[in-house]
Amino acid sequence: MVEWLTEPLSYGFAVKGLLAGLFAAASCAALSAFVVWRGMAFIGDAIAHSILPGVVLAFLLGFSLFLGALAAAFVTALGIGLLSRKHTMREDTAIGVIFTGLFALGIIMLSRITSYKDLSHILLGNILGVSVSDVILMAGIMVAVILTVTFFYKELLVTSFDPGHSKVIGLSPEVIRYGLLFLVALTVVAGIQTVGVVLVLALLITPAAIASLLSKRLLVIVFISEAVAFFSSIAGFYASYYLNLASGASIVLVLSAIFAVVYVTQRIIAK
Repeated sequence: MVEWLTEPLSYGFAVKGLLAGLFAAASCAALSAFVVWRGMAFIGDAIAHSILPGVVLAFLLGFSLFLGALAAAFVTALGIGLLSRKHTMREDTAIGVIFTGLFALGIIMLSRITSYKDLSHILLGNILGVSVSDVILMAGIMVAVILTVTFFYKELLVTSFDPGHSKVIGLSPEVIRYGLLFLVALTVVAGIQTVGVVLVLALLITPAAIASLLSKRLLVIVFISEAVAFFSSIAGFYASYYLNLASGASIVLVLSAIFAVVYVTQRIIAK
């Protein structure tokens, strides 16, 4: 049994991939509860696709692809926040406008490049091909996200459930919302270049969806989300190694399987 657990860890690339997955899981799961409870599930998807113009522009100018993606992600988050500010426009409508416009611009820009092989890493991710610098980056972002959520938990809680009351006690729901949007943008961009679009979106949404079936207390949901994300990352990693499957997809399937089991169990209990 011990050998079964330690064998994959004898390979350096596997250890780096596992660490990257765990760091991404911790970052996404810490935000997952707020993303789901605030109805922001599609924001991660919008940011993941809207970074394309920034990536292409950075590639053409010889800048850092990560910084180009991050700049585009922040523009997306800011645009969504401004369009949906004070309910001027529904948030899902704002997401649709920003997402489709920037993604179309990125496709046009991409079509002008003869070869975009070098862009596949940041667009699709490769969890088993991450570098030491990628792992360090993910670790830094994980620490930043967890500390921010910890320090501003009460503000996030109040503005998520009672924006009117938060104004009365001197908080600004808009400032907290923009902060959350930028935190999601940072996490999505960092995660995309290491573990890929599909896995980042799954880690950002599914853990809280599972936890919400088990509890209605936000703090409990956050902890359950972290536990589910960690377990899924480890289980998916070992499944991919021994069954020769894609790592990212394996982790997503574990998450989906857990959701299905919890959902069906809850339905049976409810009867």
